[in-house]
Amino acid sequence: MTDAIQDTVSAVYVAESRRVLATLIRLLGDFDVAEEAMHDAFRAALEQWPREGVPANPRAWLVSAGRFKAIDGLRRQKRFESLDKPDGTTPEIPVHDASAWKDDESVEDDRLRLIFTCCHPALAPDAQVALTLREVCGLTTEEIAQAFLTPASTLAQRIVRAKAKIRDAGIPYQVPLPADLPDRLDAVLRVIYLVFNEGYSASSGASLTRHDLSTEAIRLGRLLVELLPEPEGRGLLGLMLLHESRRAARTSPEGEVILLDDQDRSLWNRDAIAEGLRQVEQALGSRRFGPYTIQGAIAAVHAEAADAGATDWAQIVGLYDVLLRADPSPVIELNRAVAVAMRDGPAAGLALIDAILERGDLQDYRPAHAARGELCRRLGRVDDARKSYQRALALSRLDPERRFIERRLAALAPAR
Repeated sequence: MTDAIQDTVSAVYVAESRRVLATLIRLLGDFDVAEEAMHDAFRAALEQWPREGVPANPRAWLVSAGRFKAIDGLRRQKRFESLDKPDGTTPEIPVHDASAWKDDESVEDDRLRLIFTCCHPALAPDAQVALTLREVCGLTTEEIAQAFLTPASTLAQRIVRAKAKIRDAGIPYQVPLPADLPDRLDAVLRVIYLVFNEGYSASSGASLTRHDLSTEAIRLGRLLVELLPEPEGRGLLGLMLLHESRRAARTSPEGEVILLDDQDRSLWNRDAIAEGLRQVEQALGSRRFGPYTIQGAIAAVHAEAADAGATDWAQIVGLYDVLLRADPSPVIELNRAVAVAMRDGPAAGLALIDAILERGDLQDYRPAHAARGELCRRLGRVDDARKSYQRALALSRLDPERRFIERRLAALAPAR
């Protein structure tokens, strides 16, 4: 096998494996069988492509190879004997499922189809999200657990139970009918946002971001808006675009973290900002928006400020007040506390963060301790800052983040 072919197969795996898996799940009707078939297909590619050349459409080749390997394997195990026609031949399995939607309402994207399957109302909400992150986007159980603030073993059990529920209940692998879509939208939006968050601020690893995941979330958000142009879908798409517009300014050339106030705003992507602002404005104009649109409005205030000093923190605090009424949570309280610190001074924000931590909320949430450390540092409370930074460091699994906190600790005055 040449190194070039091996590199090609690896690149195709990164770019196409989740699409291949989504199609195989629909065609084969079983998560585990499809995953094994996908890996068999990539193994076949490693064996055959050096001899036969890379096919013109690698994804279609992999789907076909995976499908027939799965059928052969199942036939050998005498499971799925119904796949064989009476004359012993194998029936055609369509590449696209014609029973989903018809004509111009047809949705041919299997990952979107799979998201709606994973977000079926028969599954618990947390299982919907965990399963979609695992199967559609390929996040590890550990990464999903970090997003949920939940032990990895709990997440693994949740995913196994969700797969069994889909299999045992015969949940179909298809996009819901148009009339059913609004009721299913909230879970899908939550999934897409969690995928984006993992891409925008990775839970672990050597890089602050995972561009593949944030790009995938935005792509899915666009598809969803095209499929179902509801205000909250637009609001979420706008929110993601506005955050993503800052990617190039968030790290130094060496990969070091740069805080929002210190970013070079000339590096912000103006096209993404313009598109994001349009989506948020349309959602706000509908007067039928929810939490994602409000968060998008907060991101818009940052995007419209010429520099950090021009940020309208009073407006941001007001938007967080609205957001807390719409979607109360300790994390939103924390974000509001940081905004209050910027509007009213670090002491005001610190009091709010301490109240959250004293309730027992966010004790294992790294950003809470990092924010507390920052405010204590600004107030000259060196010992308190050190303790909070050390707690944040212990909770961080992201290398650039750890280096940033270590620099903050090193810059504090020596302990007395």
